[in-house]
Amino acid sequence: MTNPTAAMLVIGDEILSGRTRDANMHFLAGELTKHGIDMKEVRIVSDDAVAIKAAVLSLSDSYDQVFTSGGIGPTHDDITADCIAAAFGAGLGVRDDARAILQDHYDKMGTELNEARLRMARIPDGAQLIDNPVSAAPGFTIRNVHVMAGVPSVFQAMVASVLPTLTGGQPVLSQTLRVMRGEGDIAATLSALAAAFSDLSIGCYPFQKDGAYGANIVVRGTDGARIDAAMTQLAKEIDL
Repeated sequence: MTNPTAAMLVIGDEILSGRTRDANMHFLAGELTKHGIDMKEVRIVSDDAVAIKAAVLSLSDSYDQVFTSGGIGPTHDDITADCIAAAFGAGLGVRDDARAILQDHYDKMGTELNEARLRMARIPDGAQLIDNPVSAAPGFTIRNVHVMAGVPSVFQAMVASVLPTLTGGQPVLSQTLRVMRGEGDIAATLSALAAAFSDLSIGCYPFQKDGAYGANIVVRGTDGARIDAAMTQLAKEIDL
């Protein structure tokens, strides 16, 4: 059975300007791998409405699941909810259940639920809320798009809320063999191995240490026995 596919859309000028280093893609890829959902693409777009809408529609049409991060906070440049609602032709407004979550949260904090914070209760019509146990403000799911915060701790909590609701496939397994040889020395061996084990993904990732060249060879797939067989053959071929 082929695993479901996924893509991620990272939204924010701060990522593209280099002010913020994205950590969410690395986390999401690892969680999807364990859940048996194959991450196939990651896009990063600025806080531009046209770019966000185009990317959301393209990814939603191409993959089983889409995860977005960023742009659902209380400030003027948080436009993700507006853009995704517009992309799918859905109305957008403050929803009672989202407002109630925020009201309870800010009442407990002794903080006013002002107009800026109320922006985080604007949810597209027909969307389902994504629980946020860290800072209360919910994300949402509309069609196959899961819209989540950019703050890593909140993003991770939202991923934990969403993943149990999704149908996964077979978890992807991997093994790594570290060899102190240059890529050019082992390229032919790897090509032959890839042909013999076409059902597996075989990657070669070079490094240099203390003036010597080496490579980490990573074999990935859903069948542990096949990975074992490939690794055994690889070790023999390069005399390890």
